[in-house]
Amino acid sequence: MRPARPAVLVLRALGLGDFLTGVPAYRALRAAYPGHEMMLAAPRALAPLAELTGAIDWLLPVSELQPVRWPGRAPAVAADLHGNGPASHRLVLALGAGTTMMYASPAAPDVAGPWWDDEEHEVSRWCRLVGWWDIPADPADLRLTPPQARPVQRGAVVLHPGAASGSRRWPPDRYAAVARAVAAEGHSVVITGSGPEMPLARQVAAAAGLGPRSVAAGQTGLAGLAALVASAVLVISNDTGVAHLAVAFGIPSVTLFGPVSPELWGPPAGNGRHRVLWKGTGGRPGDPHGAEADPRLLRIQVDDVMAAVRALRPTSSAGKPAGCHRAVR
Repeated sequence: MRPARPAVLVLRALGLGDFLTGVPAYRALRAAYPGHEMMLAAPRALAPLAELTGAIDWLLPVSELQPVRWPGRAPAVAADLHGNGPASHRLVLALGAGTTMMYASPAAPDVAGPWWDDEEHEVSRWCRLVGWWDIPADPADLRLTPPQARPVQRGAVVLHPGAASGSRRWPPDRYAAVARAVAAEGHSVVITGSGPEMPLARQVAAAAGLGPRSVAAGQTGLAGLAALVASAVLVISNDTGVAHLAVAFGIPSVTLFGPVSPELWGPPAGNGRHRVLWKGTGGRPGDPHGAEADPRLLRIQVDDVMAAVRALRPTSSAGKPAGCHRAVR
């Protein structure tokens, strides 16, 4: 589509968790430019969630570090919420915006912007970027409007054993043990994942003694996954996008961290709804893209997870009512 008004373009062409950590910054830009159209350059699959932020008018489909096909005159503002350059910077600068927001870093030292900090929490990072232009953003402003899509099941405990890389995947036999224990306590268990993760989900279900109806992996799409999480009583997952969905919908969660500390990617500190498990120290982080499970992740035992689950006391089986949302094309 061609914007009818001056536009603000945000580049965040990454995955689900990355998208959700940018929500406070999207909303801050929306508030700062109320007469502009807000455009998010991101993967097409994120469109159902973009509309739940209340901050995005249009999603421009784009893959990671691919040129943004901008329709019409240059945007008034272009913000690089993708990385610290120079590759993402070049994509944003190519749009010719009147104001360009991006980080300076050792890879891009001449940028007129704040300096990138590797040790900063991902949510705070993007709030600080827009704050450099005197646009206040609240890092706690992470909640989304519940989707209207009907979930495949309400009031379930959602287990998400997958992750984009092996270093962030807790072993499936341990997930099966958790699923078995949770089901024994009277909870319905639904195992989620992407299409390629269907074999993993089925493996966990079979080892836990659960039937095929407990497997939702590959069957929901992102809109359906969001609806399932929004109506769940608890989410148990690795450090991946589903954990951020639980935060976005205020659903109690237990998240298992391995190569990366929850200080950088975890839920808001002090929120009693969310428990993080991490057996790391203050040393160097592991490889979040590694093939093998990180040693810190493997130190987490089934008893650790079940203790966190019982501390959250998931008892309700009723789902939450769906809300309304805006249309994003």
